Amino acid sequence: MDAPRTVGHYQITAKLGAGGMGEVWLARDTRLGRDVALKFLPEAVSHEPDRLARFEREARLLASLNHPKVGAIYGLEPQAGGPPFLVLELVSGDTLADRLDRGAIEMEAALPIAAQIAEALEAAHEKGIVHRDLKPANIKVTAEGSVKVLDFGLGRFGDESSGSIDSSHSPTRTIEATRAGVILGTAAYMSPEQARGKLADRRSDVWSFGCVFYEILTGQRAFAGETVSDILAGILRGEPDWKALPADTPPLVRSLLRRCLQKDPARRLQHIGDARIEIEEARWPLAGVHIR
Repeated sequence: MDAPRTVGHYQITAKLGAGGMGEVWLARDTRLGRDVALKFLPEAVSHEPDRLARFEREARLLASLNHPKVGAIYGLEPQAGGPPFLVLELVSGDTLADRLDRGAIEMEAALPIAAQIAEALEAAHEKGIVHRDLKPANIKVTAEGSVKVLDFGLGRFGDESSGSIDSSHSPTRTIEATRAGVILGTAAYMSPEQARGKLADRRSDVWSFGCVFYEILTGQRAFAGETVSDILAGILRGEPDWKALPADTPPLVRSLLRRCLQKDPARRLQHIGDARIEIEEARWPLAGVHIR
């Protein structure tokens, strides 16, 4: 069932998107006179205690972050007769997934986009937050090339005791409300340890970043397949097609991608801030490009 047209002092005007973690709507804040995004739990799970707890955790995670590359939260609001909802910054522009539908991104634009994604993750990791669901659909890119990382619905603080992934987000679980494309898209960016149901720490975000960065440069997924099983087999045992990287890919970037996509977390790049630094160093030789 669609969300009501008016919730409190918010006038809902259009649906922006939906997934297993929530439904997002465009709304007008009539009290402050600005457009915002409202995020509701899917109705089918809106009264499950664990999903409510996760939703409130997302609010706390976002509230602890104050960074220009991370979508902001304005509040967690009560709803008469229903669960609370999130009031979020409305971020303009396409998702990175939308942009990649048009193909790979040229090197001069790709490197600053990747650096900004790394910067957003670095800010989260410095606060002890692991995103756990980084993928192009959760990244917005404005027409000017500015990046915002969104959707911390699966995020957690690094010191939380639970080490396994949420069963509701398992790539092999089939639920009526989830489309096959959504399941496949999520599985494609999972680290090997996530795919095995093990602890997902900040090194798992590094893996997902590597998958996203590879796709930015090549226009294809690092690990693809017709089924979830095919994708997971590639993640656990296969390698990306390294020959698909553009000829003008700097050697520093090629090396960085291989370190981000090491299957053993102990051998993987340990800190996403190092990725940001290396991307910025790779940009310096490109004439006319300035660090954003």
